Amino acid sequence: MPKTTRGGKAKKEELPSTIARSDEKAQRTYAKAHDSAVESYGEGRRAHQTAYSALKHTHEKVGDHWEPKEGGRKGPSDEQAQGGRGTNRKTAGGVDANASKDHLLEVAKKLDISGRSRMKKEELVEAIQKANDKKTADARKT
Repeated sequence: MPKTTRGGKAKKEELPSTIARSDEKAQRTYAKAHDSAVESYGEGRRAHQTAYSALKHTHEKVGDHWEPKEGGRKGPSDEQAQGGRGTNRKTAGGVDANASKDHLLEVAKKLDISGRSRMKKEELVEAIQKANDKKTADARKT
C-alpha cells in the first residue's frame, strides 16, 4: 500500500506510529523511500528496512518520535544504516551512534537517563535506545 499521496505527501494513517508523531520531513522521507523500495523489492520487511535506513540518514529517534539530526548533519547513524555488503549488522535502533558524545549526553538528558555523565559513548547509545523503546511502548498504550 503506498505511503504517499499523488501529491507526494505522506499518508499519516499508513505510517508507523513513531513516524506519525514526527515532523513532516521525517514522514515524507520514510514514505517516499518505502514506496520506492516497494517498486524494487515488493511489499514487506525489506521495503520497511530500506525506508528506515533512509530516515536514519537525516533523523534520529528521540523518545517516541524522530527529530532532525543536530546541525542538519546527514549520513548513516550506525553501521547497519551505512549499507553495503554484509548489512546484517547491529543497529542502534534510530539512535545516532555516529554523533558526538556531547550530543548523546544532550539526548540522554532529554530522556532523563540517570548516570549518563559517567557513561561511555557506547553505553549512552544503548541507554538511549532502551529509553526510546520504553517511550515508544508507553505511547502505544495511550
